[in-house]
Amino acid sequence: MNKALQERNIHKINDQKLTAFEDVLAVEEPLEIRLGYGPSQHRQTKSLAVTMRTPGADFDLVAGFLYTEGIINSRQDILQIRFVGDQLSPEAQENLLQVDLRANVPIDFEKLNRHFYTASSCGICGKASLEMVQMACPFVLLGDQPLVDSTVLTSLPDQLRQQQSLFALTGGIHASGLFNTAGELLYLREDVGRHNALDKVIGAAMTKMPLPLKDTILLLSGRASFELVQKALMAGIPVLAAVGAPSSLAVELAEAYNMTLIGFLRGKNYNVYSGMGRLKM
Repeated sequence: MNKALQERNIHKINDQKLTAFEDVLAVEEPLEIRLGYGPSQHRQTKSLAVTMRTPGADFDLVAGFLYTEGIINSRQDILQIRFVGDQLSPEAQENLLQVDLRANVPIDFEKLNRHFYTASSCGICGKASLEMVQMACPFVLLGDQPLVDSTVLTSLPDQLRQQQSLFALTGGIHASGLFNTAGELLYLREDVGRHNALDKVIGAAMTKMPLPLKDTILLLSGRASFELVQKALMAGIPVLAAVGAPSSLAVELAEAYNMTLIGFLRGKNYNVYSGMGRLKM
């Protein structure tokens, strides 16, 4: 079976009738991320983060995570990503991953001022204060570009849902999809953590596409939180749409950086919280 899925025998009750049932669950496992860094004669290795994720596209996840957290400036800062859990039990071998950075990439763990721990339900957990996560966006979202046709926008949720293979089996997993302005799906990733799904998409995109991702639309299968808006801004994504609701801080951040933020995108209906000028009705 797919390593992202797990079969379980459960009991199902319908109209007070008890039956045995084989269910499919989304797998949730810890991934420890270690950094190899420093000049060639003084290389160091240090544990950076533990995140609960659904196995799969782990290299994309780590590359996107390091970028959206401001630890690297581009994919070229990474020499290699590799699993290093050889001494662990077979089931845990792919839960320990090392990222070797180029010698000239500066890493200041004191400046980071925190040990990362991200839970699957909330990527912002463990951060010391709100001010510490308000990273300066490296890109300026210019004017009202790109223009996005409203009919393109309303077509995206159905496309995302049709491609959510893990959600179709489990009903318990998030998805992020990156589209071009013609409504064509470029990348889709799924994970039990909504922030992980987005990091996977950004990590995949930055290996093939130049940053900023200026002519793209990001669609989230759930709500739009502050951290998801922040991660999208770090990648220079100008339009973020969510099937669910945005938070107040997400709206404030989108407004501050001129991002188009859309919520409750369902059928032909949606709410525009900021950046109305990019929408072509």
